[in-house]
Formats: sequence, C-alpha cells, structure tokens
Amino acid sequence: MPNVRNVFEAILKYGHDEDFSPTKEGFEATNAPAGSEDKIKILRRRVEQGTPLWHRNDRHDYSGLTGAVRPRE
Repeated sequence: MPNVRNVFEAILKYGHDEDFSPTKEGFEATNAPAGSEDKIKILRRRVEQGTPLWHRNDRHDYSGLTGAVRPRE
C-alpha cells in the first residue's frame, strides 16, 4: 500500500474489512513458525488472495526448531 504510513491511514484510504468473509477454499497449510518472516509473508498472501488466515494444519508450536544462540559479552 503505497503512501500509507499506518493502519488508520489505510482504513481511511481503503475502508475496513469488518464484513470480510473468506471466499476461497483449498489453500495449503504452512510449517512456518508463528512470528517468522515466512509466516507473515504467507498470512499477507492469504489476505491478498481472499483465503482464511489460519489453516487447521498450520504449525501450532515450536517443537523441533533450533535457533541461533548469541554468546553474552
């Protein structure tokens, strides 16, 4: 959304989606963990395509994931 700095400006410019009802079915689940850049991109794409945000088989926990550990200074 070019030239939109925050959610309030977006609502003023494009309206709101209080009555949004997903129109498409058959979208795929994701294994991306919550809060990750991949998950955010997937959620953004789902909104753009008009599909529901959440799939019943989306990853629901962080089990089996590893992360970088930075040593303390």
